[in-house]
Amino acid sequence: MDRPPDHALSSESPTAGGGLGPVGDLIGGQWPVQAADRIESVIDSVRRKTTGPAMVASRALVYGIVGSVFVVSAAILTLIAVLRGLDALLPTWLVQLIVGGILCLGGIVCWSQRRPKENLS
Repeated sequence: MDRPPDHALSSESPTAGGGLGPVGDLIGGQWPVQAADRIESVIDSVRRKTTGPAMVASRALVYGIVGSVFVVSAAILTLIAVLRGLDALLPTWLVQLIVGGILCLGGIVCWSQRRPKENLS
């Protein structure tokens, strides 16, 4: 079947959309574009509500892990630098005494914060 040339369709033909009256507005109007826009907006809304919070949580988890690795690494390197600096300035036994005293004080604080065990009997 051959398609008629474009100039064969006149404004009075039913396929041109103008001769059908109100039905022509439904068939040849803007409803396909509006329907597609509406479907796209509904899908975007559902995607935003479902995957949006999951993406935020996963990003927070990843950035938190990476940040904690950097903080722990920086703390360890700073501790090493401070101990080496103290060892260069003071005798080794004094540095060991200072570090041991700080760790003992930390242990005493943690021990005082403990709770007594409940009796199981």
